[in-house]
Amino acid sequence: VQLQAFGGGLVQAGGSLRLSCAASGRTFSSYGLGWFRQAPGKEREFVAGINWSGGSTYYADSVKGRFTISRDNAKNTVYLQMNSLKPEDTAVYYCAAAIGSYYYTQISRYDYWGQGTLVTVSS
Repeated sequence: VQLQAFGGGLVQAGGSLRLSCAASGRTFSSYGLGWFRQAPGKEREFVAGINWSGGSTYYADSVKGRFTISRDNAKNTVYLQMNSLKPEDTAVYYCAAAIGSYYYTQISRYDYWGQGTLVTVSS
């Protein structure tokens, strides 16, 4: 599976962005998917995860209620809708796929990674 994330950019605090991650391959629906982010000087951290069907999702406390992860298996794409953005959301955002249909919060459980897309939130 090859993943390509896009949709990042510069936005003012309080604004919104939608990230997309397109995947190649015919088995997209069998993967659990996650979004992670890495801010300058910090470790990569879990943001949101979604299971193979989209019926189960999980969020980091820092984004709960503001971000929404979703997927369209027909389009081989996973999305991250980000609302009420804050300067501390500034980071490179990565999508990742895990073999086994479920999502995980641990980086090591993911088998494939996209290249990342930069989100900058100005105050």
